[in-house]
Amino acid sequence: MSFNSNYRFLFIAFVLILSSINVLAQKRVATKPSPTPADQSSMVRSSAAFAEVVLRQTELESDIEELSTEYTEEYPKLKASRFELSALQIEFKKLFLVKANETSKLTVALGKIIVRKVALETDLWELRQKYADDHPDVKRAQRKLAVFEKAIKEILQ
Repeated sequence: MSFNSNYRFLFIAFVLILSSINVLAQKRVATKPSPTPADQSSMVRSSAAFAEVVLRQTELESDIEELSTEYTEEYPKLKASRFELSALQIEFKKLFLVKANETSKLTVALGKIIVRKVALETDLWELRQKYADDHPDVKRAQRKLAVFEKAIKEILQ
């Protein structure tokens, strides 16, 4: 065998080894088990968006605790805080519906948008306690809320 044929043989062997490694790696990726619901829950819980929503939940629970020691359940600020807390609970459920392979979308920005959306829902709820749905302030609040809902849908698509 000549010097050039030795290199040719080594080159072909090297290419075959690399392609075998590539095929094995592709099989390993293809057979990777899908995350269990517990894994998915853990991924959502470790996201920045979840942390933002938990932060707001904690603030609300603290406010409710403080207000409930001084006022009755009919106090407007207490009622609004309870409404906002229940709206946050709905958003938590929506976060857990995000697929495991899309949890990278659960960013700080998304968390802040969710928290702001819930605050706007609360504002709208308070306006509806005072005015009819055709009142200009109610319509304005509805349009503002729709902008935030659209942004959340856009991020999670």
